[in-house]
Amino acid sequence: MSRDVTFPSNMYGKSVEEVRAGAVAEVVAAGLYAELTDAERLGLLDGDQEFWPGMQEFFEEGYNLRPIVHGAVPRLGIPGLRFSDGPRGVVMGNSTAFPVSMARGATWDVGLEERIGEVIGAEARAQGANFFGGVCINLPRHPAWGRAQETYGEDPVVLGEFGAALTRGVQRHVMACAKHYALNSMENARFSVDVTCDDATLHEVYLPHFRRVVEEGVSAVMSAYNSVNGEWCGQNEPLLTGVLRDQWGFRGVVVSDFVWGLRDAVLSLRAGLDVEEPFRQQRAQLLASALVEGQASWSDVERAGVRILATQLRHAASVDATAPARDVVASAEHRALAREAAALSMVLLRNEPVDGAPVLPLSAADLGSIAVIGRLADEPGTGDHGSSDVRAPEVVTALEGLRAALPGVDIRHTAADDPAEAAALAAACDVAVIVAGFTAEDEGEFVDPEAFGRPELRALYPPAADPELAERLVGAPAADQKSLVGSGNVGGDRARLTLRPVDEDIIRACAAANPRTVVAVRAAGAVLMEAWRESVPGVLMAWYSGMEGGHALADVLLGNVDATGRLPFSIPTDEAHLPAFDPDATAITYDRWFGQRLLDRLGVQAAYPLGFGLSYTTFALDGADAEVDQAETLRVTTTVRNTGDRPGRHVAQVYGVRLDGDRAGERALLGFTPVHLQPGASQTITITASLRPLGRWTPDTQQLRIPAGPIRIEVAAWSGDPARQRTELTLPEL
Repeated sequence: MSRDVTFPSNMYGKSVEEVRAGAVAEVVAAGLYAELTDAERLGLLDGDQEFWPGMQEFFEEGYNLRPIVHGAVPRLGIPGLRFSDGPRGVVMGNSTAFPVSMARGATWDVGLEERIGEVIGAEARAQGANFFGGVCINLPRHPAWGRAQETYGEDPVVLGEFGAALTRGVQRHVMACAKHYALNSMENARFSVDVTCDDATLHEVYLPHFRRVVEEGVSAVMSAYNSVNGEWCGQNEPLLTGVLRDQWGFRGVVVSDFVWGLRDAVLSLRAGLDVEEPFRQQRAQLLASALVEGQASWSDVERAGVRILATQLRHAASVDATAPARDVVASAEHRALAREAAALSMVLLRNEPVDGAPVLPLSAADLGSIAVIGRLADEPGTGDHGSSDVRAPEVVTALEGLRAALPGVDIRHTAADDPAEAAALAAACDVAVIVAGFTAEDEGEFVDPEAFGRPELRALYPPAADPELAERLVGAPAADQKSLVGSGNVGGDRARLTLRPVDEDIIRACAAANPRTVVAVRAAGAVLMEAWRESVPGVLMAWYSGMEGGHALADVLLGNVDATGRLPFSIPTDEAHLPAFDPDATAITYDRWFGQRLLDRLGVQAAYPLGFGLSYTTFALDGADAEVDQAETLRVTTTVRNTGDRPGRHVAQVYGVRLDGDRAGERALLGFTPVHLQPGASQTITITASLRPLGRWTPDTQQLRIPAGPIRIEVAAWSGDPARQRTELTLPEL
């Protein structure tokens, strides 16, 4: 029991200075914890706002309009975890909306992602947050997953390196939180599905990216809603303590996903979950009595409390004392970065010649008129309307971007779902640009008010002082409710992997009417294009491209920026080449076969493989040398040449293939780096490549081990590139 006395409010500040001077954060945190009352100690373990007023605010005012505070102790100056969501920017206020994470993954540029992270961190801190819950690194094993837009790609190396880069940038200003741990890649069933996964697959495929971000020093990890191997992630001791703490040595704080992230307050605490987010809910209702009755342990409370305080102290000691001014939010500099990222992300999939020259880039000097076609062409599609929604002060649409870039060109638009009207407009113009794809209603976080009232979820809510309010919020029919963010959007897993039939009809009709037809596809994941892709000369993956996306699209179409994006996933030719996906499943087994690795196993060609993307210039790779750098990394050297007549950017990718063992011949991405080159220039580059993707889980030692033996290293433009450069070496015992 702590002493019932008043301490100066600068006690936290003094503790920060001790850590800054070199004291161990956990030791200082233990001293700070000792000065708390029992009520304050329990208050560290959940949100500071009462449940029903908090839910009312989310429903009726909007989600995360200001920092969501967990565990503040004003008496001692402890700020608590002051949460702001992401990952396409800061959800609070009117912040910079960057392209979604999947688009940023398509840049294959971790330096760019670190810069974006620094901007996000600055905008969060400028608005009063100290905790960013937006390092989303779940692996999308199927492109129908509704929240694929929030993560970076299908490969663990891409996920890990981009998550680490975002963490580095964000933590210059605020604590970063990686999510959703673990095996979270089904949206509609996220509150009910149990994912079974064997240890080898778990550690070799679905956890390496989380381990990488932990090694980078991420401050927090958020548990997922789903269960894994029979236990909910928010109270899954093998994951939260066995792997995260004991195997990886994680020192930060573990927080739950919001509202429905745990099912047993006592078990979650014992298992290693430190903070229940975002309100005073199950723990506030149950822990005090459980402690009195001996069902819960004060030692577990202390363990979590010291972690929570130590994480805050370490962070506060690492950043400048002065927060950025509020005018950095959506500043001209930050918007310019959003435009740069959007342009670099766009992936040119097809660029066939028309009248002897590739259809792209368009020549502004030769353009008299452009037909801009599609319901999405003048619609501000920055992504879904769930917890990641950024309320940008302005969004530049594709139509607006082209009109701004080409003020002297006659630009005409139709949004009608009418192939005949679209074809007539296309025929009357020099070029047709079709914007087709998906919206927040088609894919995104599953924001369904009816789900909030499901009996098993309602059982998690505390008693309401105003039962009528509670019933109005979570019990009324969906038609009578506002959604979590007031949009009325449902989102969820994608119902189709192709474009709408009318979109495909419009594309074919326009292509027949005008040979200079280009399709810009807006989507988060793979879109099957077999019904139309060969009918048009130009196809560009344009993503949900952020608040400056329209300007960026014009930059790429006109060649002001090279087409530099590369696919962070594979696009198959047939849905049969994907793993099974049931959006309503209550149980599913995850194996290692998905994406490019499944296509390779089946022996079928992708429509567009992992890492694929065209440029407005051409590149060649010359040679490959590799040597073991450290125990788990290689240094791979090659020479990249720009063999074309335009400046451009190439992404050199390193793949590894084991030549012996039970999975000989299986190709894995090991590393990558982009390189900018002038026409005719060459540069010798060295790529740091991880050997972990070639590792094997060893049950006896509970470790991922990289076996000795022969491997082939490939330096390529994409997975399976026929022009890949190769070398072989024999790994020693590591």
